[in-house]
Amino acid sequence: MDRLHVVSYYLYTIVVGLAIVLVLIHMLYQRRSPSSIVAWLLSIIFLPYVAIPLYLIFGSRKLRERKKSFIIMDDDTSYECESEPAVASILKGNGIPPPTCHNSFELFTDGVSAYQVIMEHIEKATQSIYIGTYIMEYDQATKKLFKLLVQKAKSGVDVKLLLDSVGSYKLYLSKRRLKKLRASGIDISFFSPIFTIPPNSYINLRNHRKIYIFDKETVLSGGMNLSKEYISPKPSPYLQEDLLFKLRGASVLHYLEVFASDWEFASGKKLDISSNIERRVGTQILQVVPSGPDLDGDALFEALMVAIYAAQKRIWIVTPYFAPDSSLMRALLIAKRRSVDVKLITPLESDHIIADLTRSSYMRELEENGVHVALYSSKMLHAKAILFDDSSVMVGSPNFDNRSLFLNYEIASFAYSKETIKAVEAWMLKLLANSTQSMPPASRYRQAAENFMRIFAPQI
Repeated sequence: MDRLHVVSYYLYTIVVGLAIVLVLIHMLYQRRSPSSIVAWLLSIIFLPYVAIPLYLIFGSRKLRERKKSFIIMDDDTSYECESEPAVASILKGNGIPPPTCHNSFELFTDGVSAYQVIMEHIEKATQSIYIGTYIMEYDQATKKLFKLLVQKAKSGVDVKLLLDSVGSYKLYLSKRRLKKLRASGIDISFFSPIFTIPPNSYINLRNHRKIYIFDKETVLSGGMNLSKEYISPKPSPYLQEDLLFKLRGASVLHYLEVFASDWEFASGKKLDISSNIERRVGTQILQVVPSGPDLDGDALFEALMVAIYAAQKRIWIVTPYFAPDSSLMRALLIAKRRSVDVKLITPLESDHIIADLTRSSYMRELEENGVHVALYSSKMLHAKAILFDDSSVMVGSPNFDNRSLFLNYEIASFAYSKETIKAVEAWMLKLLANSTQSMPPASRYRQAAENFMRIFAPQI
């Protein structure tokens, strides 16, 4: 028995050692950041029984086996703009089509107006309704929306719902609410199901995109999901502060391509995205930027780096969750030292305690270096937008954190027109007017906990 124990001990040591080596090789193969590697290695060294299985589930960052087809976006040069911002070149280098001109773009900054425009376009749709979202719930705000979707499907409209299985877990785990929808002819698919076995499990790579397309000619997108926290037929204490935008024009085709790629991955069915929409419907210059495991590179991350270093006047960031990687953090601090007006507008308290603990260390570092950290106190701020000088603004689904920039499937639009930039600036000024001006002091224990959470920031 003693010999058996010795042999078992050495076998265990060898297996664990090999597992650590294989995990390290896998991380290096994926070109992970040093902070991500350190976070996983510490977990594996101290909790190997737990961390190694978790790595098999959560460790992938890019779909190297191409179980999901990589997005191929149409580059129709006949709709390029005459002049091009600096950030557009780095996006083109990552395979993102150039900006398109002659789009119409409208911003909605509250959940009531967002609800109205969503319901209006569902009602008006005559051919197709494609809805892709992270969170969809059946609640007091969406009951009428569910009913209207059923009516449209019964009338012959092609209705497709693409829901993330983690974000929309209530519908995923209890599909009773979806019976009427499916019976009416609505096609429903869940993105990356929870209950799959490694290595086919990609539970850590969530579809955080919000894409609502009507008749292949109008897109609604931004940060708003479909539940009472985001949209409502009337003012509600549940509503968070968020953004939704309406887009028409050539850029709609790029949203169609991204949705079609997501839909094929989730459902196994190809989606016909051919469209004869009018591409010249306004004066707005827009560039659609998907980000995630279905792109070879990190286009959005690189675009943000270029835009931060190119900024001469201001960088105003609105985000609920702030946990940037070290290079983005350094870029912001350098921008401040170049006398750029760097502002971070974020909720006083977010809806995730762990996220609050993680972001606090980064926010204090910004404040210590003279960056204006504004804590929005009216309600939970869920919007995501970044304003660069008077030249561009990014709006969409990505947060300013490692998860959005390196793990999740996200989508954003860079707008380059003065009209849109002014509208976003006015909205940000309202947020600043309802914000406190500094971080509350922290005890030594709190500071230690905040700094410790930086280790796990790449996965939060």
